[in-house]
Amino acid sequence: QVQLVESGGGLVQPGGSLRLSCTVSGSIFRIVAMGWYRHTPGKERELVAQVTSGGSTTYADSVKGRFTISRNDAKNACYLEINNLKPEDTAVYYCNLRGYRDYVTALDEWGQGTLVTVSS
Repeated sequence: QVQLVESGGGLVQPGGSLRLSCTVSGSIFRIVAMGWYRHTPGKERELVAQVTSGGSTTYADSVKGRFTISRNDAKNACYLEINNLKPEDTAVYYCNLRGYRDYVTALDEWGQGTLVTVSS
């Protein structure tokens, strides 16, 4: 069974920084992409950043220039560096993995989420 565990959230003042981590355990044949999503009550979950197996990255317009996604395949981990935090970045951040358990079985796994609160 594949499990994703996020960490690194917390309370930060506007303009501050955080580094979110996502650690993956379990058997995975191939990772297609890993991403970070966020959810705020009353809004839909939105993609914040994604990195593919080939290293291509995608960012939401609202976080470009402030967020950086990276992967460490040796550690089965994915990270999100968040700089210049704004109150509107307050949300629960979720790690997502898309890939394959074997040649035919697709994976779409989520972590439990980590809360980021930006407030003075």
